[in-house]
Amino acid sequence: MEINAKEFRNNDITVTYDPCQCTLSEVCAKELSDVFSNTVIPWINLDNATKTESIINQVKRCPSGALKFHLNNKKKAS
Repeated sequence: MEINAKEFRNNDITVTYDPCQCTLSEVCAKELSDVFSNTVIPWINLDNATKTESIINQVKRCPSGALKFHLNNKKKAS
Protein backbone atom coordinates (compact mmCIF):
# COMPACT_ATOMS: atom_id res chain seq x y z
CA MET A 1 0.00 0.00 0.00
CA GLU A 2 1.35 3.42 -0.94
CA ILE A 3 0.74 6.39 1.32
CA ASN A 4 1.28 9.79 -0.26
CA ALA A 5 2.65 12.79 1.60
CA LYS A 6 -0.04 15.16 2.80
CA GLU A 7 0.03 18.83 1.89
CA PHE A 8 -1.22 21.80 3.89
CA ARG A 9 -1.06 25.39 2.69
CA ASN A 10 -2.04 28.95 3.40
CA ASN A 11 -1.22 32.13 1.45
CA ASP A 12 2.42 32.19 2.57
CA ILE A 13 3.65 28.63 3.04
CA THR A 14 3.04 25.00 2.09
CA VAL A 15 3.90 22.23 4.56
CA THR A 16 4.12 18.62 3.51
CA TYR A 17 3.90 15.64 5.82
CA ASP A 18 5.16 12.15 4.98
CA PRO A 19 3.42 9.68 7.34
CA CYS A 20 5.80 6.88 6.35
CA GLN A 21 8.78 8.90 7.58
CA CYS A 22 7.19 10.20 10.81
CA THR A 23 8.44 8.70 14.09
CA LEU A 24 5.49 10.13 16.06
CA SER A 25 7.74 12.02 18.46
CA GLU A 26 5.04 14.73 18.70
CA VAL A 27 7.69 17.47 18.89
CA CYS A 28 5.61 19.60 16.54
CA ALA A 29 2.41 19.27 18.59
CA LYS A 30 4.21 19.86 21.89
CA GLU A 31 6.10 22.94 20.74
CA LEU A 32 3.61 24.63 18.39
CA SER A 33 0.23 23.28 19.42
CA ASP A 34 -1.70 26.14 17.80
CA VAL A 35 -0.65 24.79 14.40
CA PHE A 36 0.09 21.09 14.96
CA SER A 37 -2.35 18.90 16.88
CA ASN A 38 -2.47 15.23 17.69
CA THR A 39 -6.18 15.32 18.56
CA VAL A 40 -7.85 17.35 15.78
CA ILE A 41 -8.32 16.55 12.10
CA PRO A 42 -6.89 18.07 9.99
CA TRP A 43 -3.97 17.94 12.37
CA ILE A 44 -2.09 20.83 10.72
CA ASN A 45 -3.82 24.22 10.63
CA LEU A 46 -1.41 26.81 9.24
CA ASP A 47 -3.93 29.62 9.69
CA ASN A 48 -3.54 29.35 13.48
CA ALA A 49 0.07 30.59 13.35
CA THR A 50 0.73 34.21 14.18
CA LYS A 51 3.92 34.21 12.06
CA THR A 52 5.06 32.11 9.13
CA GLU A 53 8.53 32.08 10.71
CA SER A 54 7.19 30.09 13.67
CA ILE A 55 5.97 27.37 11.29
CA ILE A 56 9.32 27.32 9.48
CA ASN A 57 11.26 27.05 12.73
CA GLN A 58 9.06 24.21 13.97
CA VAL A 59 9.26 22.24 10.72
CA LYS A 60 13.05 22.53 10.86
CA ARG A 61 12.95 20.90 14.32
CA CYS A 62 11.13 17.80 13.07
CA PRO A 63 13.47 14.97 14.18
CA SER A 64 12.40 12.53 11.46
CA GLY A 65 12.25 14.96 8.55
CA ALA A 66 8.64 13.99 7.89
CA LEU A 67 7.67 17.67 7.79
CA LYS A 68 8.99 19.87 5.01
CA PHE A 69 8.02 23.33 3.79
CA HIS A 70 8.34 25.75 0.92
CA LEU A 71 7.27 29.35 0.62
CA ASN A 72 4.52 30.02 -1.88
CA ASN A 73 5.20 32.39 -4.76
CA LYS A 74 3.26 35.58 -4.50
CA LYS A 75 2.31 37.44 -7.64
CA LYS A 76 2.98 41.14 -7.41
CA ALA A 77 0.35 43.53 -8.63
CA SER A 78 1.45 45.49 -11.65
